Amino acid sequence: MLYQFHELNRNFINPLMQWAEASSKLLTNPISPFAHTPFAQRIAAGYELMYRLGKAYEKPPFGIESTVIDGEEVKIVEQIAEDRPFCTLLHFKKDMSKTALAALNQPKVLIVAPLSGHHATLLRDTVRSLLPAHDVYITDWIDARMVPLSEGPFHLDDYIYYVQDFIRKLGPDVHVLAVCQPTVPVLAAVSLMASANDPQQPRSMILMGGPIDPRKSPTEVNNLATKKPFSWFENTVIYGVPPNYPGSGRKVYPGFLQHAGFVAMNPSRHAQSHWDFYLHLRRGDNDSAEDHRKFYDEYNAVLDMPAEYYLETIKTVFQDFCLPTGTWEVGGKLVRPQDIQSVALLTIEGELDDISGPGQTQAAHELCSGIPAAMREDIVAEGCGHYGIFSGRRWREKICYRVADFIKRHA
Repeated sequence: MLYQFHELNRNFINPLMQWAEASSKLLTNPISPFAHTPFAQRIAAGYELMYRLGKAYEKPPFGIESTVIDGEEVKIVEQIAEDRPFCTLLHFKKDMSKTALAALNQPKVLIVAPLSGHHATLLRDTVRSLLPAHDVYITDWIDARMVPLSEGPFHLDDYIYYVQDFIRKLGPDVHVLAVCQPTVPVLAAVSLMASANDPQQPRSMILMGGPIDPRKSPTEVNNLATKKPFSWFENTVIYGVPPNYPGSGRKVYPGFLQHAGFVAMNPSRHAQSHWDFYLHLRRGDNDSAEDHRKFYDEYNAVLDMPAEYYLETIKTVFQDFCLPTGTWEVGGKLVRPQDIQSVALLTIEGELDDISGPGQTQAAHELCSGIPAAMREDIVAEGCGHYGIFSGRRWREKICYRVADFIKRHA
């Protein structure tokens, strides 16, 4: 009933949010006489803050229309390389002739985006930074409430099979980059391919800020999974999709609950951010206000996760630690990272990461003992939190070029 109540509440306050938005524009539009009344800017700021706190946030677009190669602007076209019920494989294709593309000879990079609440667009900066020198693909996961029940369930094993299929589709020269949650299923996918001597294994794996071994430097995210029994997750955070969505009746971990959890991790920081936004609007600091809008347009846009996938991730990754303990079976086959020998490995961690603590991603090196030392590398980004390792100034200036260099050396 919680999901239905949430939808009812959203429908109830929607007219109020529309009124707040209209009132804010009425008090700020220079051709409106109300914009020149006393205290108009303060009142408008309050209305916009109210609107943004209560509005529904939809999935934002990637919005990457071009990149620059050798000083020349090249148009980017989003193409669907493969369409699956729970995921779309997107290709950021450069609008060039086949001859020009062949001459570039850019390595293929498959970015495996997290299926952990936010949309793949959270990695927009990752994509944009890699585009000038790479042929970039990304997994764009579908909101589970939009997937009809007739498509069946989606398990953690299915996630791994999706990754394997995408790797095979892009060929053995692809490099796989996983951010946060997918580091675990990506390592499992490549391990199973190595155990089977699959000729389509990728050239390299780049694992960034993920819970390979959550027992190391546990964070609040890890502690929640270990302190609560599995039955608590089954009975507390799983709900059926309401009838007004294509996935009506599907069991999911709703996005609005995930968002509440994100905010609860640091409520004071978000409260201060919204207060600062109000002050920026009052002072007419439009650049700072626009930065706030862009961040929260992305941060507040969340998706529902399939219940079976979410619950299996909690148990397999965060409670039973199946990957580091060597007890994980996928389709009856044991996941053996030690079997990987020909795939280069790069791990990246943020010094200040409060989601995947220091050492959790580095654990991949110990597990992948079959990879020669010359094909392994580790980066610890000083002063970086979780988001800073794949987005923002530190990613662009200190990390991206090292990722590109690693890919180039192992292409």
